[in-house]
Amino acid sequence: MAYIVRRNQVNNGSALNEIDRMWDSMLKGRASYPAVDIIEEDDRYLIEADLPGVTQEEIEAKVEDRVLILQSVEKKEQAPEEAPAYLVRERSRSAFRRSFVVPKDADVDGIEASFKDGVLTLAIKKLPEAKPRSIEIKRG
Repeated sequence: MAYIVRRNQVNNGSALNEIDRMWDSMLKGRASYPAVDIIEEDDRYLIEADLPGVTQEEIEAKVEDRVLILQSVEKKEQAPEEAPAYLVRERSRSAFRRSFVVPKDADVDGIEASFKDGVLTLAIKKLPEAKPRSIEIKRG
């Protein structure tokens, strides 16, 4: 029977294979965090988080004391008798939690969230009074 294996499971004694095995052992059991991009525009901030394999129902976004928290619920493991016989298992089943301090010029009550194609997008509007403005100087 032939098995599908990762490249670094083929042990040919190379330094690259040793580094791959060391890296894998360091990361085992650690929580995975979604990669995020944070973009500042004139009138808002955007946070885009990659969440492949996560459904909209498994995501929670909330603000507590000017801290934006993104988290997921932990996926339930299948019962041992129902679990597939994995040959290789690299995808994490653990929950994640990321937090970001929200700037003072952000409208925390007006945050909008959307989820499409595995990407969570949060739009955080800037408060109007926080935007820079020109002050007209009148003649005395």
